[in-house]
Amino acid sequence: MGRTRDAGCVAAGMVIGAGACYCVYKLTWGKDENEKLWDDEDEEEEEEEEEEKEKSCSGKPGIRGKTEKELRTSVGVGAEAKPHGDSKAKVEANVGPENGPGVKKEVLPESQSGGGLEAKAKALFKILKEQASAKAGRGTRLPNISRNRTLTSSLPCPGGRGGGCHPGRTGSRARNRTSGKVKRKNRSKSNKAPATTWPVRRGKFNFPYKIDDILSTPDLQKVLNILERTNDPFTQEVALVTLGNNAAYSFNQNAIRELGGVPIIAKLIKTRDPIIREKTYNALNNLSVNSENQGKIKTYISQVCDDTMVCRLDSAVQMAGLRLLTNMTVTNHYQHLLSYSFPDFFALLFLGNHFTKIQTMKLIINFTENPAMTRELVSCKVPSELISLFNKEWDREILLNILTLFENINDNIKSEGLASSRKEFSRSSLFFLFKESGVCVKKIKALANHNDLVVKVKVLKVLTKL
Repeated sequence: MGRTRDAGCVAAGMVIGAGACYCVYKLTWGKDENEKLWDDEDEEEEEEEEEEKEKSCSGKPGIRGKTEKELRTSVGVGAEAKPHGDSKAKVEANVGPENGPGVKKEVLPESQSGGGLEAKAKALFKILKEQASAKAGRGTRLPNISRNRTLTSSLPCPGGRGGGCHPGRTGSRARNRTSGKVKRKNRSKSNKAPATTWPVRRGKFNFPYKIDDILSTPDLQKVLNILERTNDPFTQEVALVTLGNNAAYSFNQNAIRELGGVPIIAKLIKTRDPIIREKTYNALNNLSVNSENQGKIKTYISQVCDDTMVCRLDSAVQMAGLRLLTNMTVTNHYQHLLSYSFPDFFALLFLGNHFTKIQTMKLIINFTENPAMTRELVSCKVPSELISLFNKEWDREILLNILTLFENINDNIKSEGLASSRKEFSRSSLFFLFKESGVCVKKIKALANHNDLVVKVKVLKVLTKL
């Protein structure tokens, strides 16, 4: 009996020592607060596990609802066991978490196992060893700790100043962190949603030239080929801006025309993208400075005029279209192609904002400088509110343009002898507003006291011609 009791004491001591070593190993693992990589939720779970392990090592009741009496029953030596034997036998077989591979395996009493205390102690120690090795090998910490978050150089790191996120750890700190330490929790079983992958910006189109480069004829041919074949709006925009910048130089204006570039550019007038239409008008506008190019562009002038009138008021597309029409009407060759749009131009002159008014006035002044267009111009219907432009509240540029418009029309009426045929013009016509009503003359005379000296000189010049 003495030898059996001694063997039992030795076995129980070995079990308690193994459990104590395991608890110390678990409690001292991963205490480096400066290199903590898991989130707050994992830290809370680890604290709960550590509390359960401390309770299990200290032998206190409360391990998963087990009472002290039940613990004695599961690992005790029967009702006849001595008190000191009970205190050593209060070790539960389940030291690891409840979801481990060995879940609360009870050690049978002597009457059932038949092996005595020595055999039970060996079996218990074997179970503890298997659980420790299984828990230690449940997961391996991977070097890439950022899950599937991918950050590129073109995107700033989210967070505070300097990014606020950790890129892939490749330094000595990462090597020290990944070597010799094993991950405590299998993250693949986490119920958390995976981290969202940061969107990667679309790479810039590898356009062969910069938009502000001055290109040679072969290079211009390449850009025209790209513009003709592509349907990508981004590529079209870059190509149009490149051609428009090169068309600002006279030698490239001829080169683009000779390469057949005018039809390639002009076909994009029909596109529904307003940005592409704006860049198309800008490129054609630079090309229209050349008189030979105007002969090519005249085919599309009516289409440009219609689009300019129906597009959004005061938009960039409308301004680009008005500039192109202004350049196309500097000479008298193609003005007759736009005579049907005179009422629209005067309506736009009244409805548009400051910049639209100025650009429309420049366009109408081009028509007033051609005496052959006078009859069609003064016979068109105009809104009576147009008289409000002769008001000192407007700035110098608007006043000078409207005074120039009135002066040119008045001179053309006299030169063409239209004053004697006033009966053929209606009361809503420009002729009646400027010549017969007398309201326009009164407005001009009121501007003689304008504060701006340039405006005052212009008013005096107009009044002397009346």
